[in-house]
Amino acid sequence: MTEEVDANGLKAAGAELLTDGRHGLRIHGWEIVSKRGSILSSSSHEQWEEKLQTSHLPEMVFGDSCLVLKHLKSGTKLHFNAFDALMGWKQEALPPVEVPAAAQWKFRSKPFQQVILDYDYTFTTPYVGSEMMEDQNENGKVIDVSDKLHWEDCKEHIDVGALASKEPILFYDELRVDGVLMRLRDTRIYCAFSDGANPVILRESCWRQVTFQALSAKGYPIDDSAYSDPNIISQRLPVIMHRTQKLKGPW
Repeated sequence: MTEEVDANGLKAAGAELLTDGRHGLRIHGWEIVSKRGSILSSSSHEQWEEKLQTSHLPEMVFGDSCLVLKHLKSGTKLHFNAFDALMGWKQEALPPVEVPAAAQWKFRSKPFQQVILDYDYTFTTPYVGSEMMEDQNENGKVIDVSDKLHWEDCKEHIDVGALASKEPILFYDELRVDGVLMRLRDTRIYCAFSDGANPVILRESCWRQVTFQALSAKGYPIDDSAYSDPNIISQRLPVIMHRTQKLKGPW
């Protein structure tokens, strides 16, 4: 599958496509690469289950797919991948969400027919991305110096309104268990383009959640079709966690 590229738009933004076969671009000192891999094989699926110490994984896991954002001068790399996301799910260990129909089915079925879900089958994760830093030693070998990076809470906030007025946000994802609850975990990472060697990177995380029962009590509709737009969802879901952090490094 080929993708159309707006050459004029890239040039106007000061960006250029990568020419080494990777899917991505360079823009203002950053290299952004996305990799689309295949679904995990049976053997790899078993290896992941062993590493995560669970027998419950999504049926289809795109284990080799990832998004990487690298600041070239500092060697700082932000990346998003399925394994780390599932590790967060495993560690948080939320209780399973039980839908009303399941409760009725349990009541009517015989014990040996019941399938008990004792894990969070929505695979909700607190994962907000991974970070690492690369440097070169005296011999010119690339080494991992990620221990020099850490996130600190800060009072600064990402101006989402300013961002949206210039560039549209192209991808949203939300989780909805119809008739029970809606859960939205939103993570935004912002770094203003500059020529400096030391990037200022902000990460803002916001968790929202509400039950359909609570929506009904406030007079909001509980029809599933009324919540197909994430923007509407975010306005009606109460915030249960909000946090802004700044990435600190050896600069």
